[in-house]
Amino acid sequence: MSDFIFTSESVTEGHPDKICDQISDAVLDALLTEDPESRVACETVVNTGLCLLTGEITSRAKLDYIKLVRNVIKEIGYEGSKAGGFDSNSCAVLVALDEQSPDISQGVNEADDVNEDLENNTGAGDQGIMFGYACDETPELMPLPISLAHRLARQLAKLRHENVLEYLLPDGKTQVSIDYKKGVPVSINTILISTQHTAEIDGITNEEEIRQKITEDLWINVVLPATEDLEIKPTRQKTRFLVNPTGKFVVGGPQGDAGLTGRKIIVDTYGGYARHGGGAFSGKDPTKVDRSAAYAARFVAKSIVKAKLAKKAEVQLSYAIGVAKPISILVDTFGTAVVSQDILKELIINNFDLRPAAIIKEFDLRNLPKKMGGEFFRKTASYGHFGRNDLNLPWENVEEKAAQLLEGSKNYL
Repeated sequence: MSDFIFTSESVTEGHPDKICDQISDAVLDALLTEDPESRVACETVVNTGLCLLTGEITSRAKLDYIKLVRNVIKEIGYEGSKAGGFDSNSCAVLVALDEQSPDISQGVNEADDVNEDLENNTGAGDQGIMFGYACDETPELMPLPISLAHRLARQLAKLRHENVLEYLLPDGKTQVSIDYKKGVPVSINTILISTQHTAEIDGITNEEEIRQKITEDLWINVVLPATEDLEIKPTRQKTRFLVNPTGKFVVGGPQGDAGLTGRKIIVDTYGGYARHGGGAFSGKDPTKVDRSAAYAARFVAKSIVKAKLAKKAEVQLSYAIGVAKPISILVDTFGTAVVSQDILKELIINNFDLRPAAIIKEFDLRNLPKKMGGEFFRKTASYGHFGRNDLNLPWENVEEKAAQLLEGSKNYL
């Protein structure tokens, strides 16, 4: 099917699930900053007036978890008169954390396939499959629908933080539908923005009048700035623009819906455009291949596309708990490669070390929180882990690897 419409969504940092992701990753950042060897699997739950921290943590670091949680909630914007039933100053914070299972720890500390190279034979922290993807639809080599959905969500949050539109509240969602012709994006079919807002705006209380005002404000202040540098731009004449389709969005955040860590894995990755192994990222230390190997798979896929060896590439990695080397490596270029997929797999094996400890070392994942002033992983917890131009993410820096792949491919061309 070469002609189709594809849709992806994003959410703002005030969405209940994203509150949880940010809290879990803020805990991870704080623990790794004090103790880079920390083992962390931190889950967060929020509901009206409640935040629960649970999971398994083994670390020498000592944290004031309650203070940390309240600070994250406050920075997101849930404080005072606009808190909407979830105030950083008054919500209950419950902490129920255990230590990592010794059975898991044993497999991570010394891999089943260990040799004299002990440092780089750390076992995978769990079994599982991870996918990485890249395509040439955008400069950051991401699918256009999710890239644009994130742009809109970031711009919406920026307006709120800068108090440009005073009625905006923290919770929000965006969704973008793109028209494809012969597999290539050609136009923006539909833009949907749902944003939490105050019950009254500039003295207006009528629901339809409020929605009309928000619609005009968001087109001017969100849609146009977020798309001004794109070749494909929306227009009021041809692009369907939907805002708060239910009529109003006053009750939001944890008061409107409970939130859980790891429930926005498609928003975190490729917007449904590529397959997903099912593992979430936030709150997990780098020994968890759900996170580190997914970053590595993106690194490989993006390197292939950056080297122009394919127009799109999806890489699957699989791991077994306590085993260092991937059980399998699969690359699919959907018929767009200039060399065979067998050759690409050989190039991957020759140019990428995909053992967990090697990935951690390549991206310096244990030390980045401290190097970044105590906050690194939390920044990835909103607006996606891939294709970020606003963050210096090591798995996005593929120029050197792309050059290596291109050079290696000359032996087969």
